[in-house]
Amino acid sequence: MDIRRSIKYRYLQLRRLKGEPEQLAMGIAVGVFVGCLPIIPFQTVVAVTLAFCFKSSKITAAIGTWVSNPLDWYFLYYYSYKIGAVVLGLPEHRELFASIVSTMHETHSFIKVAETILQTGSLFSFAFVIGGALIGMIASPISYFVFLFFFKKAKKTRE
Repeated sequence: MDIRRSIKYRYLQLRRLKGEPEQLAMGIAVGVFVGCLPIIPFQTVVAVTLAFCFKSSKITAAIGTWVSNPLDWYFLYYYSYKIGAVVLGLPEHRELFASIVSTMHETHSFIKVAETILQTGSLFSFAFVIGGALIGMIASPISYFVFLFFFKKAKKTRE
């Protein structure tokens, strides 16, 4: 299938989602926040659970977690660690981060990457979580307003 055709198909599927624009956008925002956290094997479960708490769309919460995918793991994890390390005042551990990057290169298994992060130690893992949460706190409100506009426009077009 042509990549443009595939993107257009996904775009149309997103536009056709039923629900109030605010709930759909909140679901995306919840998913984006959770997607920035280094809890890859559990992102969808956590996002959908939080969507219940925030009374937002569970489907768009799951979609929002796609912000973290094999194409952007390197950038997301690199900056998550860097930001978390600065906040926690940790020295630079290039060799530990290099072991995570090599795991990403060797395998695209979410579980293997998560295991490698956990094996590096609790303080190092905590730096990933803190950094990811801070990135999520910035990306989540932005995604909310972008998708609120998108879903309002889609709803107006349907009516």
